[in-house]
Amino acid sequence: MVTLKVLKYVLYDVLRSRMVLAYALLLFVFSYALFYLESDPSKSVLSLLNIVLLLVPLVSIIFGTIHFYNSREFIEMLLAQPMSRRSLFFSEFLGLALSLTLALVFGIGIPAITFGVSATSLFLILVGVLLTFVFVAIAIWSAVVTNDKARGIGVSLLLWFYFTILYDGIILLVLFYFSDYPMEKVMMILSALNPVDLGRISVLLRLDVSALMGYTGAVFQKFLGSISGTVTALALLVLWSLLPLWFGNRYFRRKDL
Repeated sequence: MVTLKVLKYVLYDVLRSRMVLAYALLLFVFSYALFYLESDPSKSVLSLLNIVLLLVPLVSIIFGTIHFYNSREFIEMLLAQPMSRRSLFFSEFLGLALSLTLALVFGIGIPAITFGVSATSLFLILVGVLLTFVFVAIAIWSAVVTNDKARGIGVSLLLWFYFTILYDGIILLVLFYFSDYPMEKVMMILSALNPVDLGRISVLLRLDVSALMGYTGAVFQKFLGSISGTVTALALLVLWSLLPLWFGNRYFRRKDL
């Protein structure tokens, strides 16, 4: 009962944030413009995919980190009450993740419904929701481990930069230096180590746009096929949200606040 009350409070507190409202409005403007300018929903989803892969992880990880630091006094007060640390940790996580999910569904869902909802647009929303949960989990883990707020935000920014921009460069370097060797299975493993790449691959496999998949997407399609490759990528995204959540909860339960 106490856990539910904390979850409701966090939801209400986050949904009132100007940053979350601006995030929802920004997604709405981009989505509406793309669906309005393009008559083919699949092409609109492809254009919107690049925005989702950059904006959703950035907002989730930065806002999640800042909110957790700003809620430290609130967390310390609740820990003085008869409430377990595990319940408090998961209440904070779910409150943040669900609030950002509502903003995402509003920002993309309403334009999609307005211009005729399709399976591709719904699938893009699903991937966006999974990425939201992944990066909120990473954000809370980062904030729990790092006591200093500025350092914690810096770590979150570095992680976002690594997953969204730097990782692709590393993949290209690996392919360049080891081009004489069979790299297909290695590329599948490397793709599994990046949730943003998994989100991109799962959407492109769903759309079956072979020309835009890149090397890693083509490998997924070759070895797993479109349907099984999509399911595998989504399952790995779920695992990506569970692992940092487990580590963060474990550290939070042992940490001296």
